[in-house]
Formats: sequence, C-alpha cells, structure tokens
Amino acid sequence: MAITDWPEGERPREKLLERGAEALTDAELLAIFLRVGVVGKSAVELARDLLARFGGLNRLFAAGQAEFVAFPGMGPAKYAQVQAVLEMARRTLGEEMARGDALNSPGAVRDWLRLKLAGLPHEVFMGVFLDVQNRVLATEELFRGSLMQTSVHPREVVKRALAHNAAGLILAHNHPSGVAEPSQADRWITGQLKTALALVDVQVIDHFIVAGSNGYSFAERGWL
Repeated sequence: MAITDWPEGERPREKLLERGAEALTDAELLAIFLRVGVVGKSAVELARDLLARFGGLNRLFAAGQAEFVAFPGMGPAKYAQVQAVLEMARRTLGEEMARGDALNSPGAVRDWLRLKLAGLPHEVFMGVFLDVQNRVLATEELFRGSLMQTSVHPREVVKRALAHNAAGLILAHNHPSGVAEPSQADRWITGQLKTALALVDVQVIDHFIVAGSNGYSFAERGWL
C-alpha cells in the first residue's frame, strides 16, 4: 500500500508536522528523507530495509559511496543528499561549539564527536583544542587505527597543542565494535597524554569514547 493510501495521521510527513519529529521512528524519519519508495515498496518499507541492511542510522550514514549505492533504489544523488545533511548537522554543532565555553555546553561537543566518529569501520583518535576560556580553537584527527596497533604518540599530541597555543584538550576516539567501555590501552594512553601535556601546562579536560549512539566520558567517571 502506498503511503498516500494510509490514514493521514499515520503518514510520516503529516505525523511530523502534527506531533513533532521526535514522535517518528527511525524508519519514518528516513522515509521522509527518501521521499519515494521503489516498485512494490513504500518509502517506509524501503527505509526499514535500509536500516536492517546497515544495522541502524549510524552505520547507514557512515557507509561509503560504493556500499550505499549498491543497495537497490539508492544511487549517487541519494548518497550526496545524505552527506550534505550530515555536513550541515556537523557545521551547525561546530558553530554552537565555537560560540562560547565548550565546558558549559558539553552536549554540542559530544554530539559533534558522535557525528564525526560514530559508525566508522576503523578507529580514529581526535583532539578538540581549547583556549583559556574553554573556547574551541581547532579540531583535528590526530591518529587513525587501533590504539593497540598504531600507538598514539604523546609527543605528537603535545606538538599539536603547542601549535594551537591550547590551554585545554578534549580527547576522543571511537570503538567500531559498538562497546563504549574503555580498554586498558585507552586508560593507559589517557594517563600518558595527561602527564605529557601537563608538562606544557595543557589540561586534558576529558577523553570521550564514541561507540555507535553511545558515549563514555572519562571525566564523568572521575578518571581525570
């Protein structure tokens, strides 16, 4: 059955306008983005199939172009739309981070980090460099690969902090496994970085782990 044949209150677009976006399921939100389905499937059914294939929104939005367009009904135009939406969300959060004290709006920082890191198939280690007023100076990908296999080098992080004249640093990396709990390697490198950066008067404010839609804060656990 086509969505146009559904009761008006159950159609995703009308439901959103009447009850707000938070009332919609992931499939309904995605269906609004897709706009149309394919032969034999409504946009909602196509959205459900996409979510099942990729395992959720995080994995879907993190998919590369080749993987995305290989799904029936998707193509380069839809892939470009997804990337544009994600980049607009990142820039919106980036603007919010840059407007004031990053520590007074930790949600914006964490949401931005989730958008950058969630769903990636490999580990990425990032730094958010802050000035003395805790305003964001820069964000950088510092290392790529498993912390167990491609060691994070404290001296390189110190060099980047000095290059930005940073007073504080929020560390972040992702766990492609989806498990947010820090490993022994995570805890060890956090201690090493904290010690190295303290020598140049740079404070490690937090180390945030992104695992799908979940996150883990070292600061909230009292580990910094």
